[in-house]
Amino acid sequence: MYLSGLKVIELASVLAAPSVGQFLAELGAEVIKIENPITKGDVTRSWRLSTESPQNSISAYFSAINWGKTSLSLNISEENNLQKLYELVRSADIILASYKPQDAEKLKVDYATLSQINPTIIYGHITGYGNQNPKVGYDAIIQAETGFMFMNGEPESPPTKMPVALIDVLAGHQLKEGILIALLEKYKTGKGSYVEVSLFDSAVSSLVNQATNWLNAGHNPLRMGSEHPNIVPYGTIFSSKDEKPLTIAVGTDKHFALLCEVLGIPEVAQSPDYQKNAERVKNREKLIAILREKISTWHRSDFLQVLEKLQIPAGAIQSIEEVFTMPESLALLFEQNGLRGLRQWAGKINGFRGQELSAPPTYENFPHID
Repeated sequence: MYLSGLKVIELASVLAAPSVGQFLAELGAEVIKIENPITKGDVTRSWRLSTESPQNSISAYFSAINWGKTSLSLNISEENNLQKLYELVRSADIILASYKPQDAEKLKVDYATLSQINPTIIYGHITGYGNQNPKVGYDAIIQAETGFMFMNGEPESPPTKMPVALIDVLAGHQLKEGILIALLEKYKTGKGSYVEVSLFDSAVSSLVNQATNWLNAGHNPLRMGSEHPNIVPYGTIFSSKDEKPLTIAVGTDKHFALLCEVLGIPEVAQSPDYQKNAERVKNREKLIAILREKISTWHRSDFLQVLEKLQIPAGAIQSIEEVFTMPESLALLFEQNGLRGLRQWAGKINGFRGQELSAPPTYENFPHID
């Protein structure tokens, strides 16, 4: 395994940093998750759907990012338990933390303290707004503050939160990158590192073209539903003859000409109003109306098959239930003890997708140290 022999101590809860813990476990690291017995462990153990049993300490949410870990119950505000943690730190390689600024210092588990115990330790720390801002960071609030909610939704709808904690996910990816860079530095120099990532910075850096549309072109993005501000047709939702939703992602003029041929309107692709993407963006509403009428004469499966043969990007709009009928999705699943979960490492290295992992630990079964 690529990270076999690495020991990771997870002093984190909820989603962002724990997703990094599972990622490291998938690539072979030993991950020990420290959970507080006062709160009965990670708070997401209690984030259950109304259909879930209140007796089960592994909620559907908790099972999203806690596979392959060993949990240890330690109340580190008690000195004897803190010393137990320090013993683990002496032989650890990576610490994952998600404390508010100054909380780690109060608990005596900050980088300055732990690096005295183990100078080679890599300390990965996710905060809401950075170490200089004590404000608590929550995904939904940062979606609001960084423009994501403002841009998300239909033109006539109110600002809308995305249905996954995307900022947490993005911050987790940023922390993975920082830790892997720190590991490379450690192998070169033998020195540890402090890796800091904030939810706010992760969100702003992920605004990509929407940010530069404002910064360079003075365009303040508004809610456009599934439309794309720079490309047409891209992301537009169409309905087929059998009333099934689909979307198209035409990124080139060549794709657009092929699409028009399929729809029996080659003259549209030759029109000065639509031939080039810049003109299609200007004449968006008229063009979408033409395409909507023509696409509505096709059954979805037939239309998508034709587009796939021509390598025109298009796809059915699917529910989550439908997503997990696809073999590509099933290849990303873990399944143990009646639970299913998703891999955090979605790539492959020399064909290696990552090791199989044990199910998330139940609160009742993991070791407690008084």
